[in-house]
Amino acid sequence: MASNKPSINKIVQAYNLLVRHIDDDARTGDALRAYGGAIRSAKGALVEGIAKNIIEIAWVNIGGKMHRLSFEKQPILVPIRQSYIDQIKDAEIKAYIQKNIRNYVYKFKTDVHVNIDRKLIAGVECKAYAENAMLKRIAVDSVFLKQTHKEAHNVLLQLESQLGGDYGDMKKTKHYGSFPTHTILSYFDDVDLHIITLLEGERKVDRPIHKKKFYKKLEKGSVEKAVGVFEELFANYL
Repeated sequence: MASNKPSINKIVQAYNLLVRHIDDDARTGDALRAYGGAIRSAKGALVEGIAKNIIEIAWVNIGGKMHRLSFEKQPILVPIRQSYIDQIKDAEIKAYIQKNIRNYVYKFKTDVHVNIDRKLIAGVECKAYAENAMLKRIAVDSVFLKQTHKEAHNVLLQLESQLGGDYGDMKKTKHYGSFPTHTILSYFDDVDLHIITLLEGERKVDRPIHKKKFYKKLEKGSVEKAVGVFEELFANYL
């Protein structure tokens, strides 16, 4: 009987099989006008699945027990900041907010919540690609996560990078990033965002990887590097 246990080879095989057929499957949908949405949905589900498998492999590799790991995703409740209320000049508005302060929360989730012993220890954003406008939103969510889970890690796992710099250079063991990405992150003091890229090369808008002629193969070494990042992040939770 074949094992359902995730492995790096299975991740590579699944990606290489699925991405080759995403375009075909999307075109056989009921409405061709939904084609773009079908592509985005398929890629999103693929990256989340890859992320969870990488996390499971990393956890087991360092000796973690699977029953301690879960991906349960409860909304994260971010409360209103008292310092914001204090600076409101209109006394009536300020009093109204104070009276109803329990209602002033913002609810959000990341794509994958990593829990050890039911404690949220990492939020992972899973993207087919990320560019710097998207990174701003990811950075804001990372700040919110830190407000409620101060020790939680923030991770961006992307198939391709559109951030500029060397994020898409899979030959490198250390990435220096890009000028705009580091500049954006410099305005978010509490954010230590781990950026993981799986596919070689900068994303080209006119060369989508679900098209057969622009297809990019997922290499085993890229997945191994991603596993290594999570192994380091999880080391203190054994």
